[in-house]
Parts: sequence; structure tokens; C-alpha cells
Amino acid sequence: MDSERNKKVVILGGGTGSSRVLMSLKDLPLDITAVITVSDNGGSTGRIREEFTVPGVGDIRKVLSNLSTLPDEVKEVMEYRLSTYSDLDKHSIGNLILTAYLQSTDSLKTSIERYSKLLHVKHTVLPLSEDNLTLMGRTTDGEIVEGEEQITKTGKKYEEIYYKEEPHVLPEVIEKIKEADLIIISIGSLYTSILPHLICKDIVKAINETEAKVMYICNAMTQPGETDGFGVSNHVDTIEKYIGKDEVDVVIASTTQIEEAMLKKYETEEQKDQVRIDKENMLDKKYELIEEDLLTTEEGKITHKSLKLSSVIFSYLMR
Repeated sequence: MDSERNKKVVILGGGTGSSRVLMSLKDLPLDITAVITVSDNGGSTGRIREEFTVPGVGDIRKVLSNLSTLPDEVKEVMEYRLSTYSDLDKHSIGNLILTAYLQSTDSLKTSIERYSKLLHVKHTVLPLSEDNLTLMGRTTDGEIVEGEEQITKTGKKYEEIYYKEEPHVLPEVIEKIKEADLIIISIGSLYTSILPHLICKDIVKAINETEAKVMYICNAMTQPGETDGFGVSNHVDTIEKYIGKDEVDVVIASTTQIEEAMLKKYETEEQKDQVRIDKENMLDKKYELIEEDLLTTEEGKITHKSLKLSSVIFSYLMR
């Protein structure tokens, strides 16, 4: 590995979780590529997909806003959602601009490049695929659920996640994984932000063949139905079910003691519990476990401390 160049990091994820990780790393001397899922079918993104038959742009927009080096007021405009009586109601400005680029270029990758220039984004953001993909789930009781939003809303446990269509992964994504020093499987919904990458055989093959270390940043909280009762080991086991046993090299998990009132709020309002570090289930595991006080409370929500998270990731990378 050439010590003179910036280390190359590929982050696999989608939505808020990936945005948090990217915000923590974006100012460090790293060459970052964020690979974002395109199967979101909820809200403004879902309506755009239905009207224009395009991949989901919402998670991509969110990530690009968080990577922007422009002043906050510019990013706020791009995230602004229209409030009107017409079909434009609840559409975010950024989603509409990305869709306009997509209509004129017929390429999501090119649209992202142009939107990145507009927002002065220094790092690379790639869509997982240019395809209009539909996420599917088979629950443990045999029900077939179609659509990312619907998978989340059922509140059930899933036996399998797959695509309705055969996914064609963007070739540049595979190249970036092969060239990487570190692959980060991001914080985010396990079944709708993480597994959409890992159910692609080309992604799995690239991860299996790369010399890069594979890092998983474990979620702070469980997802209703999907990961009820999951500890850290259950999250890793689910990931390795798709990419292969012992493919994860290092796991970052939080030791933060969250105050009881906040945990109760999450339990009653969102049916979420803190993910436990279940070391008793890791005795035969080969991955390294890094435990740190990583969580904080911002505006009534539990979130990862950006500076602390970046420090832990960068320290591991610089070993």
C-alpha cells in the first residue's frame, strides 16, 4: 500500500445512516466513495419513481447534501420540501433537480456528477445501479412483501431479501471496491439500507476478492419487527449470511449508557431498543470488536458522535 496517497474508503449504505458516517469522515485526508442504494419507494422519491420510471434518488440527494461544502443555507434549500395544493406537494427541491438531470442525461451516474458540481461535493457518490430496482422480502411466516417502504412498514422478521429484477451493478462500483483500502458497511437499516448492496452477486464477489478490510459499524437501535432482540452479533451474522462467513474483519459498537428516559421514549414511541454488545455470542467469531462511547442525544434523538466516530475509523485505517 502506498503510504504517500490518501487511503481509499468505500462506504456501502443509504439514507440517514450513511449520511452520518460521511459527515464524520468528509473533512479527513481520505479518498471516499459512497455507494448508495436506489430501491427507496417512499414519499417524494416513490412518487417520482412511479411518474418517471427511474431509480430512487432520495437517499442519494440526502448524502450529497451532507457532503456539500457550500453554506448551510444552500443545503437547506436543496432539502426544502414544497408545501402546496398541487402534485408538487412534499417534493424536495433536490429530488426535482436530480430528476431533471436524469431526464436530460438518461444516466443517474452523470446526474449525480452534475449535482455534485452544483453542491461542491469533493468526494465520489455512485448509485449501486442505474436500474429501476424493486426490493422484495420474504418474511419468516412466508409472506412476500414488495417495495422497500412496505418491507419497513410490515414490522415483521425477514427470512430473505432480494430484488424483483436481476440487478446490474454499476461497473465503477466494482472497480472502487477492488481498489479500496477499507470497505465500510454503514450504519443504517439492516434490511433496506445494507442488504440491498449485499444481495448483488457482483458486490459479494468483489468483497470476497478484495484485499481491503471490511468494517461494519453497528446500529445503535433495533428496527421494529425486523431486528427485534438483535445484538451486535446478530447484525454481523445476518451480513455474513449474504457475503460469507468470516468476511467481516472489524466491528465498531457503542458502549454508551443512554439515559433510561430516552430509552423508554424510543421503546414506547418507535418500538426500538438499544442494540446490546452480546460478547457471549462472539466467542467463536474472527472479527475484531472495537467498543467506544459513540452515542449522544441531539434534538431528542439518539445519534452517533461524528468526531468520535471519525477518530475511531481513521485510527483503525492508519494502523
